Amino acid sequence: MRPHTVRTDRRVTATLAAALLSAATLTPTAAHAAPEPAPYAPAAPHAPAATPAADGLAATPPMGFNNWNSTHCRAEFDADMVKGVADVLVEKGLKDVGYEYVNLDDCWALPERDADGQLVPDPARFPDGIAAVADYVHDKGLKLGIYTSAGTKTCNDAGFPGALGHEYGDARQFADWGVDYLKYDNCNNQGEDARTRYTTMRDALAATGRPIVYSICEWGENEPWEWASELGQLWRTTGDISDSWDSMLSIMKQNLPLAPYAGPGRWNDPDMLEVGNGGMTDTEYRTHFSMWAVMAAPLLIGSDLRTASPETLEILGNEEVVAVDQDPLGKQGEVVSEEDGRWVVGRELADGGRAVALFNETGAEQTVATTAAALGLPQADSYALRDLWRHEDGSTAGDISAVVPAHGTVLLRVTADG
Repeated sequence: MRPHTVRTDRRVTATLAAALLSAATLTPTAAHAAPEPAPYAPAAPHAPAATPAADGLAATPPMGFNNWNSTHCRAEFDADMVKGVADVLVEKGLKDVGYEYVNLDDCWALPERDADGQLVPDPARFPDGIAAVADYVHDKGLKLGIYTSAGTKTCNDAGFPGALGHEYGDARQFADWGVDYLKYDNCNNQGEDARTRYTTMRDALAATGRPIVYSICEWGENEPWEWASELGQLWRTTGDISDSWDSMLSIMKQNLPLAPYAGPGRWNDPDMLEVGNGGMTDTEYRTHFSMWAVMAAPLLIGSDLRTASPETLEILGNEEVVAVDQDPLGKQGEVVSEEDGRWVVGRELADGGRAVALFNETGAEQTVATTAAALGLPQADSYALRDLWRHEDGSTAGDISAVVPAHGTVLLRVTADG
């Protein structure tokens, strides 16, 4: 964070009516201002090849929960909330879908270190400490994540201690507590070189001997996609998301061109999910979730699952959409076409098929179209189509289109028959 349907025949275009809500966008509720929508830019031409990280961590994009988008630093962020979310992940079947990490964000510590320079969990929020929470989460078959900043203080105005100059001691504390994931922010960095700061924490985590997923939250300021794969498993590509259509759209457009940099163990991170926080419609949240899945983004739930609506749980728990995100080939989707707000984004899958998002950015219903050939599929007499939101099958001779509501997305899986 910063301070601050398919029914077709072989002669007819495959037309899908998207079963999405198209209500008006609600007023944004997030604390940070939404970034202005950014124009689409083509992918960088000379990105490194995507190869699995040697440590084997995050072979697919991390999935789980982070409290920040729903609580910020408010008092409801505490051990009871964390445990309650862990309970819901198990009880509602989200753990079985793939959600694994329960991550604490800023404000878990006291503002001052102890006399030995150690971090001190806030006793009001975490009266039994972080290790006790980690034990609870681990007993559920889940993993625990924690937060600090590559600076002298974290991002919150209260000035919680950052890890700059304390990397090895803090990493050791995290490991001793049973932490499995570190989000390392960028606030109060004293102008020190980003790559140097993030390398030091990489080395400190390695020195603990504990496998800890390393999330580099550098906001994309120094093009971490060019260097962060040598350090961690994921890196933020943008500033903070907020719970609004404009924010989500802007971040999507900034992240899409970075597809060549992503792969197993090395993920572009367009920030946490806002699904269920109330600032967008369900149609827009389906688009948010669909596009994050097609972009092979980490899926970190940002809403309070203890009070999640059935609609929110249905979106987050869509196993077919999650399967696209978690596809083991690890290729991030790329823009096939974009014209007047009608987007086609295709992603190559491990089985040789393609996931394709037919996305309507505009404020009115649109027909969005592409072809199997444009998606890079081999020539075939017919192609099987699977609508991942309607859970319906169809086929086409090669043309693919959908009538998509305003701000909606039809997400398909396309495979060559035979």
